[in-house]
Amino acid sequence: MVQMPEPLPAQMNIYETRRLLDEYLLFHYGAAHEVLPWEQGPTAALGFAVRTVTELADFNLKVTSALDLGCAVGRSSFELARHAESVVGIDYSHSFIDAATALISQDLPYQRLDEAAAMTDLVATVPAECPKDRVQFEQGDAMHLRADLGSYDLVHAANLLCRLTDPQLLIARLPDLVKPGGQLLLTTPCTWLEDFTPRGHWPKGSTREWLKSVLSEHFDLVLEKDLPFLIREHARKYQWSVAYGTRWVRRS
Repeated sequence: MVQMPEPLPAQMNIYETRRLLDEYLLFHYGAAHEVLPWEQGPTAALGFAVRTVTELADFNLKVTSALDLGCAVGRSSFELARHAESVVGIDYSHSFIDAATALISQDLPYQRLDEAAAMTDLVATVPAECPKDRVQFEQGDAMHLRADLGSYDLVHAANLLCRLTDPQLLIARLPDLVKPGGQLLLTTPCTWLEDFTPRGHWPKGSTREWLKSVLSEHFDLVLEKDLPFLIREHARKYQWSVAYGTRWVRRS
């Protein structure tokens, strides 16, 4: 196993810190007992990066190609590769993309914060049933995606919209990214914060009604589902949230 380099110093935001990288590696790849050792804990909220694929996608429909926007450290991308022949994962964080790319060819050591300065050494591993050679990762801005990105049978964007400065820029691009008859999988915890999104770019009412309004011209809403998720900060502190999950089908 090769030790990961530290995140690029030029990116001085929380998504380029070693602490958050380790937190997301645990969130995406940690075993249930590594994330949540408490018997009374919310076990239904584990495995979110897998469940956004398995509980929202319809693999009875053709899925040859998939795009994972805001892929973080890549677990959903690898899960999509079990069904799609090619998967592209894109994230704004250089350190997340470096980690996801490294996981294509190797296991990745990281540390879990337990308490104060106490840490536990862990290793992130992509499950053997996920064809890693079908996945490629690249750094990119979901609001300004490259023009030649193409279109896909399935586009997945988990908990991304309320972390964008102007989510409408991505919304406007989605009809071109999803092939006619293709699927769009979206989840969001509806956590709108001025640290990420100026108040003027927040939905005027509920996120659910806003999504129905801005997507209904090109997409049919076919599934709505609440998806709890759990992010561990340390052994006795967690973020428990419930994402609003949807599957949309692009009209022909």
